[in-house]
Parts: sequence; structure tokens; C-alpha cells
Amino acid sequence: MVKQAFDHVRYWVFDLDNTLYPPEAKLFDQIEVLMTEFVMQALNIDHKTADHLRDYYWNTYGTTLAGLMREHDIDPAPYLDRVHDIDLSHLAKDPNLRARITALPGRKVIYTNGPKIHAERVTEARGLSGIFDAVYGVEHAGFLPKPERAAFEAVFTLDGLVTDQAAMFEDDHRNLKAPHEMGMKCVLVGPEHGEDADHIHHQTQDLTGFLSQITR
Repeated sequence: MVKQAFDHVRYWVFDLDNTLYPPEAKLFDQIEVLMTEFVMQALNIDHKTADHLRDYYWNTYGTTLAGLMREHDIDPAPYLDRVHDIDLSHLAKDPNLRARITALPGRKVIYTNGPKIHAERVTEARGLSGIFDAVYGVEHAGFLPKPERAAFEAVFTLDGLVTDQAAMFEDDHRNLKAPHEMGMKCVLVGPEHGEDADHIHHQTQDLTGFLSQITR
């Protein structure tokens, strides 16, 4: 059943964080610490207020960066450099995931709300370098974040992606709503999302196992 559902797909779009590596790696724990520090320094506020603002920005704009840019006109480049300067030494290479992605028929791309360089560092640490046709970061969407539809449209237009022949793999259910509206097959990589889940076609906590059902 899973294989047949993806027979029409020729464009495969993967989120990065908590999608191409397991949440247990806790990379975002490192990023969150650096984001809070950046907000504290940039706005001259205390830790508690910075944490509150980060949560508010994430819920309101989709990312902390988007909130900082819209409400404080923060330059995105120093922010992106600082908060993604994290330790990847504990990430394990995953030859099985590499084989499953390589076996997918068609074009494979990464699209992340982080910068391209972060995605390249992570894929190298995971042993996934060289298997994607393109890597897109938030800079390719003019720093608009997922889940904004305009961000997806910018990246997909740049790539030449045909949305009704495409699938999206994401750990954040919010980031699947626009792809669903655009005609893509949508896969949530993570725990089931019970409410308002019409935009999720499939759900898995084992990306490698799920892809093996498509490529077998």
C-alpha cells in the first residue's frame, strides 16, 4: 500500500533537523541554548524573557529568526552563524538511510529552516553527503521560514519542483500544511499528530523503514 501511494513521486523533499537524524541526537538542544544567548545579547534582556520571546516568535512566525527580523530588524547572517555553531561529533553515520534515499526514483533535495551550511555539515556527519541533488536553506526563501507558503513557493520554484509529483518529509506537522495544499504527498516523521491532521498522509518514527517500503 505504501509503495503504490508514492508511485507518482519523482521529487523527494526532506527536512533536516529531527528528520534526517533522530531526535535523540538532541542537536536542537544545543541550538536552543545558543538562540537564547543571542536573543539576550541582541535585545539586552534576561534569560527568562529571552526564552519567553523565543517561544512567542516560534508560535507566531514559525522561527525565532523570523520574529527577530520582523520585530527588531535583526540581520539574519550573524544569527544563523552563531546558533548553528554546534558539536556534531556524536552523530552516527547511517549507511542504511543513505541506501534507502539513494534508491528513491527521481530528484532528492533537502529544505531546512536553517542555513545551507548547517545542512551540509549535518549530512556529512550522517554519511549522507553526495546523495542529494540540491540543498536549500532559509536563505533561499529570502529568509521567510516554513510554514509560510511563500517560503515553499520560493524554494520549489528555484528548484523547478513539480508539486503534484512530489513528497515532503517533515518532523513539524505545521510545515506540511502548505505542501499538502500544493498537492504534495506529506509524511510526518515523528509521533502521531492527533488533531487537525488532514494534511498528513503518512506518519512514521522510522524514516529508513518507511523508505524501504517505497523502494523494495
